[in-house]
Amino acid sequence: MGCTGLGCLAVLAVLCGALEDAPSRGIKCGGVLSAPSGNFSSPNFPGLYPYETECTWLIVVAEGSSVLLSFSHFELEYHDACAYDYLQVYNGAARDRGNLLGTFCGHSPPPPFSSAWHVMAVVFRSDRHVAKHGFAAAYRKDACGGQLTGLSGEITSPRYPESYPNDAECRWSIGGASSGGPLTLVFADFQMEGGQGCGFDYVALFDGPTVTAPRLGRYCGSTRPPRTISSTPHLLIIFKSDFNIGGRGFKAHFYSGECQEVFSTIKGNFSSPQYPNFYPNNLRCQWSIQLPPGYRIKVFFLDMELEGRSILTGGCDYDHLSAFDGGTENGSLLGRWCGRESLAPITSRSNRLLLVLHTDRNTAKRGFSISYVGVVPMNVSCTRTDFHIQIPVQSLAQLERSRIYLGTPSCAAQVVGRNFKIHTRFDTCGTESQRRNNTSVIVSTLYLDFSVGDQEDIHQYEVQCEPKRKEASVTLIAGPDPSRLSQAENLVDTQQREGEVMDTREIKSQDTSDIVFISICILAGLLMVIAVVGLVLL
Repeated sequence: MGCTGLGCLAVLAVLCGALEDAPSRGIKCGGVLSAPSGNFSSPNFPGLYPYETECTWLIVVAEGSSVLLSFSHFELEYHDACAYDYLQVYNGAARDRGNLLGTFCGHSPPPPFSSAWHVMAVVFRSDRHVAKHGFAAAYRKDACGGQLTGLSGEITSPRYPESYPNDAECRWSIGGASSGGPLTLVFADFQMEGGQGCGFDYVALFDGPTVTAPRLGRYCGSTRPPRTISSTPHLLIIFKSDFNIGGRGFKAHFYSGECQEVFSTIKGNFSSPQYPNFYPNNLRCQWSIQLPPGYRIKVFFLDMELEGRSILTGGCDYDHLSAFDGGTENGSLLGRWCGRESLAPITSRSNRLLLVLHTDRNTAKRGFSISYVGVVPMNVSCTRTDFHIQIPVQSLAQLERSRIYLGTPSCAAQVVGRNFKIHTRFDTCGTESQRRNNTSVIVSTLYLDFSVGDQEDIHQYEVQCEPKRKEASVTLIAGPDPSRLSQAENLVDTQQREGEVMDTREIKSQDTSDIVFISICILAGLLMVIAVVGLVLL
C-alpha cells in the first residue's frame, strides 16, 4: 500500500532530516601543522563526526621548543577501554607505544599536554556505530614553561647552555601522571645571577600546582639546589630573570611515581614502568637502594627486554639500564645493559646502589623485573678445626638468636656483647668435607630466618674454610623472594627439559636404528652361511 498526501510528505521529511543529520563516512582529514600556533578539530565539528574515519595531525614547531596542546571541547563515544571511538596523543612523530601519552574517549576532556620535544602527533579514530560531536583543540609553540605530565622529564632554562635572556619568566607545572605519587626534582647544572635573598634572577619551587602552595625553596647563584621531593602529586617551578646580568641557567630532571623509588628494606622487588607491558619513551628513571653501613647489595635480574644494541657501534646507545655503586651517577659503573639478555647477579661494593633506566624517543620493549637482597655484614674465620662467625647485632636487630644458625637449628648463635657469634667444630653443625679445584675444603650453610607467620623467608650463606691455609669465605646462595626467582628459573628449566627430552628422543632413535642395523647384518650373515653350506652339499 503506497502513501499519499500529507502523511507521505511527513514521512519523507523525517527521512530527509535523518539523512541530513547522519554523518558521512571516510572523509579526508588530518595533516601537518607547522605554524607556531593553531587550532584543529574532528571532521564536521561542531556537527557529528563521520563513521569509520581515522585522522592524524602531526604538529611540528621549531627545534628546541615544545608543543603545548589543550582541548576546549571533547565528546566521543564512551567505552571503559576506549575500544570504539578514541583520540590518542603521542609524544613525537612515531606511533610507537612508548610515545603514547594517553588514549581518551567519552565526555571528559584530556588534560593539557606539553611535548618532550618539538613534535607531537594526535590520532582520531571512529568506528561504524554511534557518532558524537567530536573535539576542538589548540596548540602553540612554547620555548619556556609548560604543563608536564610524564613519569619523568628534563627541564632547562631558555637557551641553555647559552646565557638565558633578560626579563624572562617561565612556569613549569609538573603533575597529572597516572601514578599520582610524590615528585622528585634533581638539578644537574645551575648557574644564575646571585644576590642576597635571590631578589634578582631566581628559581622558586612550590609544593603544589600554584604559587599559593607551600614554597619549597628559592635559589640563585652557582650552588646547585638540593634534591627536592614534593609531598603532593604536583610541583610548580618558576624561573625569573631581571633586566641585566645573566648566566648559563639550569638543567634539571624530574621523576614521578613508579619512575623513582628509594628502598631501605633488606630485600625488595621493582620493575620498569608499566611492566610487563611496554615502557614509555623519553624516560629517565632512578631506583636507589640504601642499606645500613656494612651491608652490600646483590641484584638478581629476573627478566629484561630493552631496545637492542646499536648496529653501528655495538653499544647500548638507545634504551639502557645502568647500575652505579655508591648511590649516585658519579659512582663506579657496575654495568650497562640493553637488548634481551640473561644476566648474572651483580653485587655492590658498598651499602648503596643506584639503577638508572634511560629510554629514547622510539622503540619501546617489555622492560625489566629485578629482585635484590642485602648481603649481611659478617666476619668469618677458621682454624684447622673450627669455624668462627661474627655478625653485628644491629645488622639483624629484628631477629632472635635462634633464627641465626649454622647447618642445623641446634647450632644457633650466641649473643656476646654487640655481636651474634657462632663457634663450632668442623665435625658438627652439618659441615662436610669436599674437594674443589683439587683442594680439600670444609663447607657448611649459615641460615638467617626472616620468616613471618606462614610466609617463609630464609637467607642462606655458604661458609667455606680451607684448613691448610686457615682461609675462610662466605657467599650468599639464596635470598630473594623464592616465588619470583623460581618463575624466572622455571623458564630456563623448562627450556632445558625440552632440550633434554629432544636429546633423549634422538638417543633412543639412534639406539633403535643401531639395533635394527645389527640385526640385519646378523641375518644376512646367516643366510650367506646357509647358502655356502647348500653349495657344498650339492
